[in-house]
Amino acid sequence: MKIVVLDAHTENPGDLSWGGFEELGELTVYDRTPKFDDAEIIRRIGDAEVVITNKTPVRAAALDACPQLKYVGLLSTGIDVCDCACAAQKGIPVSNIPAYSTMAVAQHAIALLLEICSKVGVHSRAVHAGDWQRCEDFCFWEAPLIELAGQTFGVVGFGQIGRAAGRIARALGMRVLAAGSRETPEGREIGTYVDLDTLLRESDVVSLHCPLKEETRKLINRDTIAKMKDGAILLNTGRGGLVDEEALAEALRSGKLYAAGVDVVSVEPILPENPLLGCENCFITPHVAWTPKTCRKRVMDIAVANLKAFLAGKPQNVVN
Repeated sequence: MKIVVLDAHTENPGDLSWGGFEELGELTVYDRTPKFDDAEIIRRIGDAEVVITNKTPVRAAALDACPQLKYVGLLSTGIDVCDCACAAQKGIPVSNIPAYSTMAVAQHAIALLLEICSKVGVHSRAVHAGDWQRCEDFCFWEAPLIELAGQTFGVVGFGQIGRAAGRIARALGMRVLAAGSRETPEGREIGTYVDLDTLLRESDVVSLHCPLKEETRKLINRDTIAKMKDGAILLNTGRGGLVDEEALAEALRSGKLYAAGVDVVSVEPILPENPLLGCENCFITPHVAWTPKTCRKRVMDIAVANLKAFLAGKPQNVVN
């Protein structure tokens, strides 16, 4: 059996092993494959029966051109990288990697929030630049700091990651509101379920953890931002498409929103013309919340287990 990995580098830049796949067939690993070159994607898949991909798309053109393909394994939870409907029509199961980075993504959301509120990086750089040595007082601050205790943390999408972020916020002394998910007993122990308008109106911090669907695309836009508190903070560690970035940039520049912290943007890598790059009060990280080695090792282990299950005739984590 021939197995092709289309974009290995982000999942495994050299600190993990592809040995689990090598045990299952003849493995070809490409560090990177051009995302928009269907001809090259088709050439690299070749006559492989299994394709493994993270962000390199497997579109209908590739599925049509590679009739020997029997299985698509995703190195991600998100499934938009594959034309799952087309694969289903051809009897090709597509398996994803669920719940591998729950705590890491929640941690990263709170890290963005703490950087906005406590400005650790800003002050560390100032001290290293000699500002404290030159200070006439025993301390100084570059900008006002914010205490989170007593404020309201609104979570849009109260699944595993949203609940994990809510638990951390609650540990910081925050009141937690939740919207966008069905109520669960676990969720009710962490926060209070409300409708989206109530969450936007009452939250000092709004954190996005919902999936990107047609109904959630640009969920944060001029209209929903207008419903938020003046001076609120927005966090997005979900998907870039959840936010109308031009509307967010306008709100950040006008002061309607105090700050934003995002790990995802609408087009990745970020484009030079992305309006958020011009906002000093927008803290942007390059989609790294999922990347601790422990998380990537889980991705590798589950991806191998998914393929083994398929070969055993009992495919698991199938999304189509």
